[in-house]
Amino acid sequence: MASALKMQRMVGLGRALLPLQKRGSLAGQFDLHLVRFLHAGLPVLAAKEALVKLRKKTGYSFVNCKKALEKFDDVSEAEAWLHEQAQKEGWSKASKLQGRKTQEGLIGLLQEGSSAVMVEVNCETDFVARNVKFQHLIQQAAIGTMLHYQGTGDRLNTYAKCFLNSNELSQLRIGPDGSLLVDQLALAIGKLGENMVIKRAVWISVPEKFFIGSYVHGALPEGNPFLSNMMFGKYGALVICCPSEPCEKSDFAELGWRLGQHVVGMAPLSVGSLEDEPGGDSETKMLAQPFLLDPAISLGQYVRPTGVSVLDFVRFECGEDIELSPSD
Repeated sequence: MASALKMQRMVGLGRALLPLQKRGSLAGQFDLHLVRFLHAGLPVLAAKEALVKLRKKTGYSFVNCKKALEKFDDVSEAEAWLHEQAQKEGWSKASKLQGRKTQEGLIGLLQEGSSAVMVEVNCETDFVARNVKFQHLIQQAAIGTMLHYQGTGDRLNTYAKCFLNSNELSQLRIGPDGSLLVDQLALAIGKLGENMVIKRAVWISVPEKFFIGSYVHGALPEGNPFLSNMMFGKYGALVICCPSEPCEKSDFAELGWRLGQHVVGMAPLSVGSLEDEPGGDSETKMLAQPFLLDPAISLGQYVRPTGVSVLDFVRFECGEDIELSPSD
């Protein structure tokens, strides 16, 4: 009796979808595939909900999600199988694409309390650099770097600055499952079809009395809530500063932003000293350079009245030719 009733419901659903099939609409094709999928024995509503949930959660195609649910009744098992297959395909695609030039990409900046991370991830085209999946990979690299140094910045008397190269970054463990960042890289390559390189990262932490100025140039428009803790752009800078007197760090937010903007625009090679004579456009010492926003004065002359000492900085430019060894 129950079996006959189920068959009646299936036939009724098939008839209802027939007009859509004749029109050739995508919706009709989707639902007709669903009807065939439901023959596996799952209730109509539960099967459709499982399919929609799995596709929304994983981002994989309808065909692959359907195949996973045909193999596994449990959604979590189906999801694990999808990730495993995607990783295999990603590694296969990564090996084929290896060696192709990756001159595009983004700088990602993550700041939490008294610590900050800046990472560079490269790809082949600017089109992929604007893809949310690519930006999520940058976020994973930044969070992985932050977690790697968690606790290192406690009870600092001065600032700490550490670099990670591509090989070191690839072995970082991220997420609750402890997966390697290099596996997430393979997944991204499999999904987006371009060669990618997680090139470098820097982690900076400062004691309570210091502050970190930050700036990203060429920033992408905001809009994805899952990436709200990140800043993305083609250039990025972190500037380590120490006020002469204890104060709220928020008081120096604008100063930190302007210092970072200067580092990005003027590309200094060293900090220099407030006692340095102001130089010209070819000057490489930061404090002696003409201030980017007011070239009539030097950066040192702009900073001096604030009582802030500039101690160090890091500048990343996406695609620049630079090599980092583990000792850097």
